[in-house]
Amino acid sequence: MSKNTGSSMFRKVDVDEFDENKFQDDQVEGQDSSGPDESEIQRLLNNKQSIEALQAVLKNPPLNTKNQAVKDKTFSLVVRVLSSFKTSDIDSGINALDDDSKDVLMKYIYRGFAEPSENTCGILLSWHEKVVAVGELGIIIRCLTDRKSV
Repeated sequence: MSKNTGSSMFRKVDVDEFDENKFQDDQVEGQDSSGPDESEIQRLLNNKQSIEALQAVLKNPPLNTKNQAVKDKTFSLVVRVLSSFKTSDIDSGINALDDDSKDVLMKYIYRGFAEPSENTCGILLSWHEKVVAVGELGIIIRCLTDRKSV
């Protein structure tokens, strides 16, 4: 049997602060939320430097902004970069990315699936196949459970 110790330490936890209805996302101040530099990305694409363009477009995603116009502009820029790759170069582009950039890339791929256009679905499917082959199922789970959207 348990003893009554008279301790009331367990009562000092405020359970109301863990309520889901009162949850607020952490606002990170001081981060640049303007997204990647479009002129730099366009310059890299014009010079046929697709891998560097992919790294640059995923380097500064607008995750912490609530401005939908910035997110839409960055999404269209990412789709333009992904479309510039040849199918044979996709593997080298993915291997040049770090793990965080792969996670952000997968978020953009799923956003593309949610907002399909005429010619992007096939491109996004081929990218999805290659990213999952490298990052396995963990990359899908991290993408779908993260609260910060692109």
